[in-house]
Amino acid sequence: MIVDALIPALNEEESLPGVLAGLQGRGLRRVVVVDNGSRDATADVARAGGAEVVYCARRGYGSACLRGLDHLHADAPDVVVFLDADGADDPADLPAVLGPIAAGEADLVIGSRVRGQAEAGALTPVQRFGNALSCTLVRGLFGVRFTDLGPFRAITWDALQRLDMADPDFGWTVEMQAKAARRGLRCAEVPVDYRRRYAGQSKVSGTLEGSARAGAKILWTIGRERLRGRP
Repeated sequence: MIVDALIPALNEEESLPGVLAGLQGRGLRRVVVVDNGSRDATADVARAGGAEVVYCARRGYGSACLRGLDHLHADAPDVVVFLDADGADDPADLPAVLGPIAAGEADLVIGSRVRGQAEAGALTPVQRFGNALSCTLVRGLFGVRFTDLGPFRAITWDALQRLDMADPDFGWTVEMQAKAARRGLRCAEVPVDYRRRYAGQSKVSGTLEGSARAGAKILWTIGRERLRGRP
């Protein structure tokens, strides 16, 4: 099973080396870091850590993921793993995240921070509430149970092509889960550990405005997918 990792990054020069070091020796073919307009040495430390670096001029988590997938397309893997560059996701959980796909039991696996061990302060009350509300809506509207919209996830390349991902920013994770549910993909969750970010402030949950914008986009995305009905 050929597995590539994709890491969107914006000004993460302090945390990224630890993330890349943690991924070494875990059976990945390659790690691609998408520099989303960093003003620090993110690209340099990514290369020093053995990653391929691609640039994405348009700011946004989804935009960075789409740019990374476009880079992978010429030599596509069997499975893509997504994780954040801030050091909050634990690379040691990679085998668990890949497990259901390797066993032929799932097309999409979400690493659930809610079911795993979240370090004190790693998940804010707003994040916990937003996760609970969003996952309740997805279950009620699409019949698939999730507990988290966590960034640490794995999906087969074939399944990813069926989803036709498009969201350029905050709605990326829930778009993937809602579309997977709507299209009848086999979805699974595994517990993962979650730590406080290594340095700096979250681009989404670090401010009230960011949290509000993300929450609105997530709810809008769920509603849009429900209105589209089953394919």
